[in-house]
Amino acid sequence: MAARPPGGGGPSEPDAIEFGIAVLDERIEEAGVSFPATGEEIVDALDDGAIPYDAKGRTVRLSEALEEVPQTRFENETEFLDALYPVFDRKRREGGGLLNSLRDALPF
Repeated sequence: MAARPPGGGGPSEPDAIEFGIAVLDERIEEAGVSFPATGEEIVDALDDGAIPYDAKGRTVRLSEALEEVPQTRFENETEFLDALYPVFDRKRREGGGLLNSLRDALPF
């Protein structure tokens, strides 16, 4: 997931702010995690880092997100990311309340 950052779009601003699965995918690649792997092995490889789950920078620790997933072993990266996607999506939807949801829906 990614969202355009607020602001005037100057050259020093990023094109998009990455969060959720996009960030987790990048960290898995950087850490060189090999599959199959358990959730615990993946958490250890990523140092249980905080993963941003929305464009506002709110985060959740990987171990905390995995507590909401019934599966403990993952055959490949896609299976792992697919299992965590609903957790990040739920946190993103629940995290901001009604006013933030309305703000997020507006095009400006």
